[in-house]
Parts: sequence; C-alpha cells; structure tokens
Amino acid sequence: MVLFFYPYDRSVNCIRESCSFRDEYRAIAQFGNAEIIGVNRGSIESHRKFTKRYDLPFPILSDVGHKITSLYGAWRKGETTIFDRPFGTRRNTFLIDPAGHIAHEFTNVDPKVHTEEVISMLQKLQAKSSPKTA
Repeated sequence: MVLFFYPYDRSVNCIRESCSFRDEYRAIAQFGNAEIIGVNRGSIESHRKFTKRYDLPFPILSDVGHKITSLYGAWRKGETTIFDRPFGTRRNTFLIDPAGHIAHEFTNVDPKVHTEEVISMLQKLQAKSSPKTA
C-alpha cells in the first residue's frame, strides 16, 4: 500500500502530487496489486469534489481530527498556514507491506519527483523480497 499524507486538497503541490499518483496508478498497482490511499484532514465533501475534479482512481480518507495523521507521525501542530488557514499535515508517504508493516517512509517529499521515488523504492523492495535463483 502507498499511504500518502498531504496538507490541503486545493494547493498546487497537493494537486501535483495527487495527479502524479493518478498518472502512475497502473505502474504502482503492478507491485503486488499495490493500492494508493491519500489522507488529509479535509472533509469528506471536499475529498469527494477533489477526487471527482481530478479523476483520482484511489480513495482519499478524511482525517478531520488528525488521528491517523498523528499515529503516523505526519502531524505537526499548526506550524504553517496556507490560504490563511493553519494546517499541520506533513507531506509524508508510507509504503506498507502485505503484512501491514511499514517497509519505507518518505518525509517532507517533493511533489515534482515523489511518484518516481515511490516507484523506484517499490522496485527495490520487490527485488529484495524476490526469491533468489541459483
């Protein structure tokens, strides 16, 4: 699973990151049928509009109380504002293996190159877990 946290549905970088995951959805799914899930503290309605507007093929979870975000260490209490609204979600991504363990964590990602980084790490993790042949 690719679990990514992002601050705001309508910011340029959040749109860039989400659309990049959309564009590489099939490539990512080839790694053990990997699923992509986005998380931020926006409302269900906001996520519904965002998903529809950008034709996202994966779910966005609403974490209004930032419980999930806090559990994954992706919450920082109101350090930054965007559009004069405080937000505290770090742009972090977690690759979770089939057993439910965190296989890799990306912190403070750059949305311009992040999807390529995720695919590269999925390739490395797959190669590492593949049985070696003699």
